[in-house]
Amino acid sequence: MADDQFSAGSETEPREECGVFGVWAPGEEVSKLTYYGLYALQHRGQEAAGISVSDGQQIVVFKDLGLVSQVFDEQVLSSLRGYVAVGHCRYSTTGSTTWENAQPTFRTTAIGSGLSLGHNGNLVNTAELQERARATGIVTKNGATTDSDLLCGLLAAAAADRGLEQAALELLPTVRGAFCLVFADESTLYAARDPHGVRPLVLGRLSRGWVVASETAALDIVGASFVREVEPGELLAIDDDGLRSSRFANPEPKGCVFEFVYLARPDTTISGRSVHATRVDIGRRLAEESPAEADLVIPVPESGTPAAIGYAQASGIPYGSGLVKNAYVGRTFIQPSQTIRQLGIRLKLNPLRDVIRGKRLVVVDDSIVRGNTQRALVRMLRESGAVEVHVRIASPPVRWPCFYGIDFASRAELIANGLDIDGVRRSIGADSLGYVSLEGLVAASEQPRSRLCTACFDGHYPIALPESAKIGKYLLEGLEKGVNGSAAPVLPAGYGAEEALQRP
Repeated sequence: MADDQFSAGSETEPREECGVFGVWAPGEEVSKLTYYGLYALQHRGQEAAGISVSDGQQIVVFKDLGLVSQVFDEQVLSSLRGYVAVGHCRYSTTGSTTWENAQPTFRTTAIGSGLSLGHNGNLVNTAELQERARATGIVTKNGATTDSDLLCGLLAAAAADRGLEQAALELLPTVRGAFCLVFADESTLYAARDPHGVRPLVLGRLSRGWVVASETAALDIVGASFVREVEPGELLAIDDDGLRSSRFANPEPKGCVFEFVYLARPDTTISGRSVHATRVDIGRRLAEESPAEADLVIPVPESGTPAAIGYAQASGIPYGSGLVKNAYVGRTFIQPSQTIRQLGIRLKLNPLRDVIRGKRLVVVDDSIVRGNTQRALVRMLRESGAVEVHVRIASPPVRWPCFYGIDFASRAELIANGLDIDGVRRSIGADSLGYVSLEGLVAASEQPRSRLCTACFDGHYPIALPESAKIGKYLLEGLEKGVNGSAAPVLPAGYGAEEALQRP
């Protein structure tokens, strides 16, 4: 997606959720394997990164705000010695961007053992779990305000009596929402996936151990062979006795279809289907459903590239590169000056004027959320000499927020929620606008419609949502204020959860 990370009030959604990585491999440099695994998953979260390593006796955690390459260096990685590791790169879907909310999160049990945990996804019964934690005397002492830290606290409390594996088997059936968990004590690596399998999680084999990761691309980069996906409702445990599998819930698969559209790397495979092949197929279907008379098909790099290739193949219109992406502009914690802010989209994309000038363009992107970026992009192309700009989108209109781990805008901010397709076209200034149909998207994924979550497109949420006052990115911070004397938990203005729950 062409997102402008720098402009005030910029369109940065859909933001990725998080990436998780775990390794159990005696004799290997597990901290470096985890570093490279997280490097492969960096696209899933750029706010913070962390790694925990255990040598069988103690767990050491190192985490900080920033990109994986900014947080870790050779000296830090060399100090993290052991054979069990948990890694995490974070984009916040619950809780603010603070050091305390970086993961893996860590707790010590009542018997003195340690527990580190990384989480990808978002829970929808966080308020209920928080009440349960308070009722049993579990308190947050480290300032964290995430559902992930809450889960870690509940697991650590139960593990003191039952052991971590049994504690997980008893707790996880009561947890609702999307979660892929990778966690560890001093000697055992665990992985768990929610019963709906909303987010991807895979198991890989090393010559001397095992790896679990959010995407198959992370297995590739560390030389692990793909074994299988972690099943929805499954808990894996890996230790000296080998790999054990337990079921804590019956599987009801509802994989996120947006992983195929944007979230996952193109070199990842989900449910046996290549993400790149899916995106090219989406482009072909888009050309059939929304043809255009034009001279050139160009992508909005990089996320629009495979679909643009497919569109060109199916339409017979030549494919070309009309936009150059600055590969080194990612998330930054440096506040841009007003001058830089006004540059907007040009910080990430710059037009090739000789390619664009005098052409009728088909511009292929993965999605439109608020419309700000597309509006600026169309204007920039026209200023560069494009005669016509026909925008084609490789997903249906995004009309509903996600509560399962993608930080879309609120429903009130989603441009397709308030406007029909022609209204969106006029708003962004395009000569024509076409989206792939939901049927076309599902067909390209080669997954049964019944096994996919399409809530952001059709409003059908497969996991029941609580009342609006008990859901939201800053829920735990609001509850904390409530305990400290405020009237009630308060959602950020414009979050739109209540609107999302009032689907006709």
